[in-house]
Amino acid sequence: MKLELKHSLSLKLLRVVLLSALVVGVALSCGQILFDAYKTRQAVANDAQRILNMFRDPSTQAVYSLDREMGMQVIEGLFQNESVRFAAIGHPNEPMLAEKSRDLMKRPMRWLTDPILGDEATFSTQLVGRSPYSEYYGDLTLTLDTAPYGEDFVTSSVIIFISGVLRALAMSLVLYLVYHWLLTKPLSKIIEHLTHINPDRPSEHKLPMLKGNEQNELGLWINTANQLLASIERNTHLRRKAEDSLLRMAQYDFLTGLPNRQQLQQQLDQILADAGRLQRRVAVLCVGLDDFKGINEQFSYQTGDQLLLALSDRLRSHSGRLGALARLGGDQFALVQADIEQPYDAAELAQSVLDDLEAPFLLEQQEVHLRATIGITLFPEDGDSTEKLLQKAEQTMTLAKSRSRNRYQFYIASVDSEMRRRRELEKDLRDALAQNQLYLVYQPQVDYRDHRMVGVEALLRWQHPQHGLVSPDLFIPLAEQNGSIIAIGEWVLDQSCRQLREWHDLGFVDLRMAVNLSTVQLHHAELPRLVNNLMQVYRLPPRSLELEVTETGLMEDITTAAQHLLSLRRSGALIAIDDFGTGYSSLSYLKSLPLDKIKIDKSFVQDLLDDEDDATIVRAIIQLGKSLGMQVIAEGVENLEQEAYIIAQGCNEGQGYLYSKPLAARELMQYLKQSRRVSNTSTNPATL
Repeated sequence: MKLELKHSLSLKLLRVVLLSALVVGVALSCGQILFDAYKTRQAVANDAQRILNMFRDPSTQAVYSLDREMGMQVIEGLFQNESVRFAAIGHPNEPMLAEKSRDLMKRPMRWLTDPILGDEATFSTQLVGRSPYSEYYGDLTLTLDTAPYGEDFVTSSVIIFISGVLRALAMSLVLYLVYHWLLTKPLSKIIEHLTHINPDRPSEHKLPMLKGNEQNELGLWINTANQLLASIERNTHLRRKAEDSLLRMAQYDFLTGLPNRQQLQQQLDQILADAGRLQRRVAVLCVGLDDFKGINEQFSYQTGDQLLLALSDRLRSHSGRLGALARLGGDQFALVQADIEQPYDAAELAQSVLDDLEAPFLLEQQEVHLRATIGITLFPEDGDSTEKLLQKAEQTMTLAKSRSRNRYQFYIASVDSEMRRRRELEKDLRDALAQNQLYLVYQPQVDYRDHRMVGVEALLRWQHPQHGLVSPDLFIPLAEQNGSIIAIGEWVLDQSCRQLREWHDLGFVDLRMAVNLSTVQLHHAELPRLVNNLMQVYRLPPRSLELEVTETGLMEDITTAAQHLLSLRRSGALIAIDDFGTGYSSLSYLKSLPLDKIKIDKSFVQDLLDDEDDATIVRAIIQLGKSLGMQVIAEGVENLEQEAYIIAQGCNEGQGYLYSKPLAARELMQYLKQSRRVSNTSTNPATL
């Protein structure tokens, strides 16, 4: 722990010593200044007496002879001294023989010196004749202005005050340095060594003896502290050893070192509490070995224990995906998978564990094969407590063993069946492209200015050999999860551009192709280069390829998405935001993105005649597109009433079953030819 400067003993000592010295210095200086004030007043009196003595005889002569001219000469002589403010010669009961006065000096320090010395001081001496004529003739009166004396007093006081304070501070610094050298510095060295002490092994780093302090209190303290550290380490080691032993006995399995059921319950309680607060799923997997009893009987119980140890090590290899791992007892283990999106994630983990068990265990030069059955429960669907989830997972595992071993089973049969189907589809999807199971269909897009077909949207389809036509809503997320969406997306772009080139060569040069980009594709670094190459290879004119991106895909990483969209636009592609209104994009982001078109999601179009909220959203999106200078296209247009409404609101284009269902390339070719013939005779969309 680092000592903060404000808590430093040296700093506190310096503050106390300096403050004390400052107080003492100020007090002594003030005392000396008071004494100097007294001496200044004495100096005023002494100067006055000296002046009076100097001018007494001529003043006596002038008053004796009643010589006014001589008296004025004496007065003028007195006024040669700048401190004299008033002077008079004469008898007090008679008019003065001679007198003169002048104003007080205007000096800047009078406000300070007048209260101390007074603004003026008056003195007098009697004028008496010489012996034997000791007759009294009158007085010589003198008034001195104290300003000159005050200035000297102030100057002297400042010097006294500053020198006194400086002497005190210098003395305090000397005292502080002595104290710092003898005590604070050695203590700082001790503290520095204390910070290097390992609390777990305190005696490894002993405090070194400070030179010159072997026999004093500091030396005794260091020796005692080193003995105490050694004692602490011995006692800590013994206590920790006992605590670890008790903890492992209470919370961990003695054989495998994994948490036992009690510890798992504590961990799972916390995981479920966090998941409930965040509204996330949790999966609990109970793994039971198939016929482990037979392995013990065939080999030995010692071999069985070694097998359990090896199995626990394999299960630990999945710890990066687990919230908890424990041995429930015997041949049963529990895995907890926290924060999962779909039950499929739990199925994937279960299958991964089963796949790991395919490799045999080598024990004592013998290969031992293990099989396991896994029961899976989900939070919150199957239970909201640790006890319920563990109980149902064990029940599901036992039930699955009675039916068919070496498999996993969800608590709810419908979920289990769905998860198995998803896993099979994901596995088959990896080969779907190579086996020509994927194909494209195209849905027309109509321009409302003349009800002419101006574009098509390429839609991906998967014809599975066993399951038939698989919904894109199902297999596209699977492709994004396993990474195959990149290869599939490149194939879709290539096929779309190739088909568009064929239609252009057949004379439909104004036709535009719209292709959906997945979120994974949008953030793939090679996408702009791929699009640019395809447009050059297939000689596609600018703005003939339209790339549709979703709101949620844009919002995941707005900076990267904006850079890729700019690159795509420079390649000549149009950019459309698909399913607009279903995400969470803000207007500020929308304004900053290079977008050409907004596509209204079909969920708003299909009910806009019956749902005022949907109608309001459609109107708002169309107005937003106009204000941003973008084209607006509505998908899911199924009847003339919907079409009439969106046209009245200013929508530019439409797409939906009112015009055509998605068609294969050959069927769309016939549709194009028919649309061209119809457009030459009528612009009524009902004839399309």
